[in-house]
Amino acid sequence: MALRTGDQYREGQSKIKHNLYINGNKVENLQDNPNTKTVLDANVKVFDLGLESQYDEIMNVVSPLIGGKVSRNVHPSHSAKDLEMRAEMAVLTSQKLGTCNYRCPGCDAMHATASATYEMDQKLNTEYHKRFIEWLKYIQKNDLAVSGGVMDVKGPRNLRPGEGDPDHYLRIAEKRPDGIVLRGARMHQSGAYAADETLLVPGVSPRPGEEPYAVACAVKNSQEGITYIAQYNAMSAEREFMGDNSKLGNPTYGQRETCLIVFDNVFVPWERVFMCGETEYAHKILLRFAKQHRMACGGSCKAGFIDLIIGATQVLTEYLGLDKAPAIRQQITEMIKVREISYGLAIAAAYRGEEEPKGSGFYLPNDTFGNAAKLNTCDGFWEVMKWAGDIAGGFTVTMPSEKELENPVTKPLVEKYLKTNASAKDRMRMTRFLQNWIAGLHGVGTWHGAGPRQNQMIMLYRDTDLEQKKQMAKALAELKD
Repeated sequence: MALRTGDQYREGQSKIKHNLYINGNKVENLQDNPNTKTVLDANVKVFDLGLESQYDEIMNVVSPLIGGKVSRNVHPSHSAKDLEMRAEMAVLTSQKLGTCNYRCPGCDAMHATASATYEMDQKLNTEYHKRFIEWLKYIQKNDLAVSGGVMDVKGPRNLRPGEGDPDHYLRIAEKRPDGIVLRGARMHQSGAYAADETLLVPGVSPRPGEEPYAVACAVKNSQEGITYIAQYNAMSAEREFMGDNSKLGNPTYGQRETCLIVFDNVFVPWERVFMCGETEYAHKILLRFAKQHRMACGGSCKAGFIDLIIGATQVLTEYLGLDKAPAIRQQITEMIKVREISYGLAIAAAYRGEEEPKGSGFYLPNDTFGNAAKLNTCDGFWEVMKWAGDIAGGFTVTMPSEKELENPVTKPLVEKYLKTNASAKDRMRMTRFLQNWIAGLHGVGTWHGAGPRQNQMIMLYRDTDLEQKKQMAKALAELKD
């Protein structure tokens, strides 16, 4: 099969019986719910971007596994150039969607699984990598959307896996001659219910004795025993209430939609199992996922989001007649600085990427630059939102509904008193778009996506050769050990 169109993807989803609940109600068809529909629409856009000639190099690549063109979303990188294009794809899709590219976690989980399973086969004489490559060929040939399942629910954080409720971490509940049985749950899963499959990798580093929690495998969407429980918040309720999505901040693609996935005795055949109890390699696959995801999600993706915030803020400064004010220009320049540092570090992480492990043919980004990119984004995104909110003013959170422009009583009043250098409608629409960023979910989502700030601090300190830096300083200071 060639690259799928967005319509072909949408048609495929219509045939899946999604076991999905949102706000206490079951969703039989993703197209019928205004919140789940945004996930479909975002995925459709990503599929269609891959068919636009100007984005071909960014979105697609010739796979050495099947010898044909595939989406980069299903392609573990085979070179530093591949990593660079992976980063560029994250920027592009963020710019085009203003929300999550829901295939991103799955792509990064593929990078980690390809690398770790190769090493396992080499050192343990297993067949995990062979199985993974056969599964990946199937995914590539059919151009399937794959989500990545990483984050365990964990329960009380002071308890190790298995010390409390054993299902608070995804686990192998049973080994059978024909496969394994999964129990547990994964949370914060971006758009997972609208994927074709989910690639599950360890979300914790299990110790010896915690072997059931060292599991990596692939499951099909909504197979028996899987239940999806979607997020629900004030913006979800707004989208349901408004009906006409054109009056919302991000009209077509909405906020980032996530879900809790519950696995209740889900059977996985052996050919779809890529790790089964190897605790040492569970740690490696988790670290390699984080390394890849911090470059793509933490650096590149958020650079695309910041582009949109900067653009919306600049439009509003012109509407308000503030675009020539030096203080305003300085704040926008600070926003640009944050964007360029995150993006530059992500590209550096790709450029300095290396084959890991040697001989595997799979590349992962430089860990130091990737963690620095995510750390800069963690701190900088709050600053960007602060500056945008300062420039746009309190109107960002006190503005009336755009539906007032349909009310014959309030329409002339709103048009008269909210008009600036732009019409009241245009001002309200752009302010609502900015509200989606600075008064929505993106602060906390950016802070925790790809791991909260402290994770990057730990990794940067661990990966830095402080002894080498000490010796440099001692040499120039003419100190002897």
